[in-house]
Formats: sequence, C-alpha cells, structure tokens
Amino acid sequence: MIHPLADVQTQKIGENTRIWQYAVVLQGAKIGKDCNVNCHTFIENDVLIGDRVTVKSGVYLWDGLTIEDDVFIGPNVTFTNDKYPRSKKYPSEFQRTIIKKGASIGAGSVILGGCTIGENSMVGAGSLVTRDVPPNTLVMGSPAKVVRKIEVDTE
Repeated sequence: MIHPLADVQTQKIGENTRIWQYAVVLQGAKIGKDCNVNCHTFIENDVLIGDRVTVKSGVYLWDGLTIEDDVFIGPNVTFTNDKYPRSKKYPSEFQRTIIKKGASIGAGSVILGGCTIGENSMVGAGSLVTRDVPPNTLVMGSPAKVVRKIEVDTE
C-alpha cells in the first residue's frame, strides 16, 4: 500500500509494505517486505531497508544507511552521513551506517555516521550515538553509554 500523497520513485519495494502520506522515497532505495514507513519521512537512493522494519514519522534516511530485518526506528530519529558537512561540498563517499537485525532506536536519538548499531541492541530515547553499539546491549545518554546487556528472546 502506497498512500496517494506519497512520492515513491523506486520500484524496489517488498510485498505488504506500507508507505504513508508525505513520504518521499528516491529511485535507488530498496525496501523489504512487511515494512511500515510512516508519514513525513525521506529515504535517499543508497539506502537498503530489510524486512519487517518500522520507520516512524519524522525520520530521514540518508545515503550510506543499511537497516537489517526487524528493526524499529522511533519518531524523529536523526541519522548523519558526512563527518565534515559543508554547503555544496560533498565527500567522495558518504559514511556507512549499519543498523543490525532486531535493533531498536528510541525517539529523538541522533546516530552519527559510520556507526554500527549491534544486533538486538536498544538505543534509549534522546541518546547521542557516537560509536558502535555492541550486540544485545542497551545504551542511553549523550554521549550514549552502555547501561546493561539485554536478554535475547529466542522465541
């Protein structure tokens, strides 16, 4: 289902994925099956989204971002992809950021470019992630620090 008020330029969208109004998805983006892309979102060309991913409202996914299966991205999460941004001066390559399978990122968090958010990890709302997050770990704060390990549900 693609809402009639969405601007979706890619054909690479999996079965049963929903894209809501005022979303913009550029031609090179790839989105898996059973995803939910909420309203007021933007997805650039060099973005890969796995299956069963939720992207809440107010999230912009920039070139260089890979989101694996079963990831939750809360509202107004901010991603970056350029360590030294300047107007009209682009890097030869954007930073690569990876959100591993089963990770959850809380509302209003900021994820700096080049970080990997580990499998099944959680980023607390409002956190600033400046380095990789280990798998099965809860991080919170600014900058985000490890709070504890997370028990993994094997069901």
